[in-house]
Amino acid sequence: MKFFIDTADVAEIKDLAATGLVDGVTTNPSLIAKSGRPILEVIKEICGVVDGPVSAEVTATDHATMMKEAALLLKLADNIAIKVPLTVDGLKTCKALSDDGIQVNVTLCFSAGQALLAAKAGAAFISPFVGRLDDIGINGMDLIADIADIYANFDFDTEILVASVRGPQHVIDAAKLGADVATLPPAVLRSLYNHPLTDKGLDAFLKDWAKTGQSIL
Repeated sequence: MKFFIDTADVAEIKDLAATGLVDGVTTNPSLIAKSGRPILEVIKEICGVVDGPVSAEVTATDHATMMKEAALLLKLADNIAIKVPLTVDGLKTCKALSDDGIQVNVTLCFSAGQALLAAKAGAAFISPFVGRLDDIGINGMDLIADIADIYANFDFDTEILVASVRGPQHVIDAAKLGADVATLPPAVLRSLYNHPLTDKGLDAFLKDWAKTGQSIL
């Protein structure tokens, strides 16, 4: 499973990328706004930090303007993936760009039917929002399971990119279902390696080691 970081905070991306665990980055208009920086500037900087896909989202709602925005974003770096909403115009844009060999991330997916349309339009990634479904009493992981089944039936190349991840259990459940990617807020990625028994065990080892009076160096 690949891990993308869901943020536009370059400092956070640099810190996590140093672990070797980061395979890409996803951004959206809300994250760009939170960064307080110009979108083209921050996207270009992120692309210089990670080698994998960096999802840069268009903000237009009509196909023609989406294509113009995509053309501008694609000039920033070779590892740009254009992110479009799962609307009719977004799917038109996905089809046009994917036909030209450009990676497209179709976002705001909330049903298996939507995911099927995105795959048929040539999406490189489909982004189902599991946390937002959980918020309204629908099990987001059921959607991941349905998409995985459908994609396997037809051998689609579209990768399932689990979004709106709220905690480590979402990551584990998605991995068990065979999702290709999870895009994680920095805090969620860090929470994956935190465990009280790990901390307790390390503390015991260090205390026992100190009693020996030895040093490896």
